[in-house]
Amino acid sequence: MALIEVKNAIKTYQTGDDSFNALNDVSLSIDKGEFVAIMGASGSGKSTFMNMLGTLDKPNSGSYFLDGLDMLRLDANELAQIRNLKMGFVFQGFNLISRTTALENVELPMIYKGIPEEERIKRAKEALKIVGLEKREDHMPNQMSGGQQQRVAIARAIVNDPPLILADEPTGNLDTKTSIEVMEFFVKLNEEMGKTIVLVTHEPDIAEYCKRVVRFKDGNIISDEVKRR
Repeated sequence: MALIEVKNAIKTYQTGDDSFNALNDVSLSIDKGEFVAIMGASGSGKSTFMNMLGTLDKPNSGSYFLDGLDMLRLDANELAQIRNLKMGFVFQGFNLISRTTALENVELPMIYKGIPEEERIKRAKEALKIVGLEKREDHMPNQMSGGQQQRVAIARAIVNDPPLILADEPTGNLDTKTSIEVMEFFVKLNEEMGKTIVLVTHEPDIAEYCKRVVRFKDGNIISDEVKRR
């Protein structure tokens, strides 16, 4: 069953008197439980597409349904609620709050959701344990390595148990060994916890961890390959 259903999405940007299509009639369906890499050169449309999936941007025309809900009919408050309940975000730059502990960083999405403190702490501890950082709960980001910071970010992304994880170049700031460790956590989230993961990367070795690779060029999908296992 499709979790993501994008049909005929067109996104046009205006630059002075000129306009160009960042997305050019793009259609893509992603089923629940898939692990998909989005690849393409700079300017290919992959970032625009990911911003649309994360409801941070809207197409000029076309449709986008997430879990059966029409994302283009929702207002800003409704979209913020959808992002909090149904999506977890992992970024290249970790996006942790520097003056708060790992535990407090992981708690943040639950604060927005209005979950009581005792329950927040319990669930944040569980999420940190999943990523192997149960002994780092009281550490600040500057007391952790890049890989550990990214694992805190992953714990924060999963703490509300969203069905969808959107990861934008999550290994871009990490060395090879740490990148492998982080990607193994994504595989675990997908295979053991059933998370649907859409991951932007320009690195073929990172895309190898994914079960499906969609390539963009000039605002178009030029290939969509499901790997045989």
